Amino acid sequence: MSDTKNLSAVERIKQKSDGLRGTLAESLQDEVTGAIREDDQSLVKFHGMYQQDDRDRREERAEKKLERLYSFMIRLRLPGGFLTPEQWIALHHIAGENSTGTIKITTRMTIQLHGLLKSKLKPTIQAFNQAGLDSIATCGDVNRNVTCAAHPLQSELHEQIHAYAAKISAMLKPKTHAYYEIWLDEEKLADRSEEEDPLYQDRYLPRKFKVGIGIPPNNEVDVFTNDLGLIAIIENNILKGFNLAIGGGLGATHGNPDTYPRLATVIGFVPVTSGEEKLLKAIYEVLTIQRDYGNRSDRKLARLKYTVDKYGEEWYKEELARRTGFPLETARPYTFTERMDYYGWQQNHKGLWYYTPFIESGRILDDEKVALKTALLEIAGTGKANFRFTANQNLILADIKKKDKAAIDAILQQFGILQHTEAASAIRKNSISCVALPTCPLALAEAQRYLPVLIDKIEDLLGKHELSNENIITRMTGCPNGCGRPYAAEIGFVGTAPGHYNMHLAGDHEGMRLNKVYKENLDEAGILRELDLLFWLYKKERATGETFGDFAWRQKWWRPG
Repeated sequence: MSDTKNLSAVERIKQKSDGLRGTLAESLQDEVTGAIREDDQSLVKFHGMYQQDDRDRREERAEKKLERLYSFMIRLRLPGGFLTPEQWIALHHIAGENSTGTIKITTRMTIQLHGLLKSKLKPTIQAFNQAGLDSIATCGDVNRNVTCAAHPLQSELHEQIHAYAAKISAMLKPKTHAYYEIWLDEEKLADRSEEEDPLYQDRYLPRKFKVGIGIPPNNEVDVFTNDLGLIAIIENNILKGFNLAIGGGLGATHGNPDTYPRLATVIGFVPVTSGEEKLLKAIYEVLTIQRDYGNRSDRKLARLKYTVDKYGEEWYKEELARRTGFPLETARPYTFTERMDYYGWQQNHKGLWYYTPFIESGRILDDEKVALKTALLEIAGTGKANFRFTANQNLILADIKKKDKAAIDAILQQFGILQHTEAASAIRKNSISCVALPTCPLALAEAQRYLPVLIDKIEDLLGKHELSNENIITRMTGCPNGCGRPYAAEIGFVGTAPGHYNMHLAGDHEGMRLNKVYKENLDEAGILRELDLLFWLYKKERATGETFGDFAWRQKWWRPG
């Protein structure tokens, strides 16, 4: 069991929080500051928000003896990443009225809004509620947004598999009524026993927990980067069940060798042909094991990956079987052959059409390149397309009937979306970056504001070496916590200081292999100098059809000296 004597400060805050209520109601009423009370900053995460401040303006405000420009980021709970056109319209207007206006697609198939002032939090959540949306448990030490392979083209059974995302999300949602009392002004429960939570109890999990569902052969959700990955096993067009993979997670800390990225380990198979009860029971008990055995003293070592490595795979399978009442079956064979979004127009087996535009770094706004935000509002206004988010920070205009395709295509043409998507290079289309500066308090360097500029220069190098069509998966984060999944990229950049990054190489195309640190603390000139040499070698010595990541792995470029 986890150490209950040396609990971290956050553990004590959770236990005395009165079901995640704390003093949030009082913090919201305090007009003297744009911040909330210190303990409440931990609790508000469970409600789907982070307190942040504009780091670009810290120095200016300090000189004027003003407090930091505090604001909040809010994230929606969207299992499987789905919105109706009506919900998109609501989201568009909420973003414009209450936040910076930019809609950010995350790597977990949902959206987040930045720059909300404290006074805008309740109006925002109430507006979301009117649209049938909420932000419950999108942050904090609970199960986060459940991801699932987004494109129905992936399988004729996509609808059946996709439904599990909502079922898992509902099963693992905290039972506390605090969200409804604080943000929606619902009456307080007369009997608190109604919100007793057998899963989370009063301490919740030691750290965040992520579940992802992958459908071979496309691993676009990066299923092995999740605490719990479910791999759909389909035989003769029948969903037989899911392989379970445990212990994925990419967060690390510079200079702390006890922390590391890890891909999940496949531990067995659970059938669903005779019902879904066993699967849901297994998922539930994976969380109870982490609740009981995860590290509650050191939050840097509190993810499931460290629990698995501490106790061992065999112990974990035995403990899971003891709690579920049945052993896992032997894992079934599966094959991932790609990890990508299907850009442009695609048609599924039902004759419905889907269009995936390229959205750089997941930022939906109108800029000098393309009026993306206006175009999407126009499309939502037709009521002819649903919105599906991908784990690669894109969205899919979905479920479009044949008779409506021309109308959607005309809007895409009118606003330059078709041209923008077609013009983007392969390396740009397969890039991801986290938010980083100026709002993320953990960021050491830029990411979403800088990666597009760096890609411009990498494109020039690829052109120089006649490699412009190479589909190289490239990702950047402003710190080592891994939100943009840089450790699972062919080329990963991890911020170390302003303008400096560790460069990682040799991840694969399918998401089955982590990369390795190649060079540390490079500035832009250093990055471009190294890539110039590496692209020259790749062009000169690669095998036929060999990807850049596999070539780097074969060359073992990460070895010192």
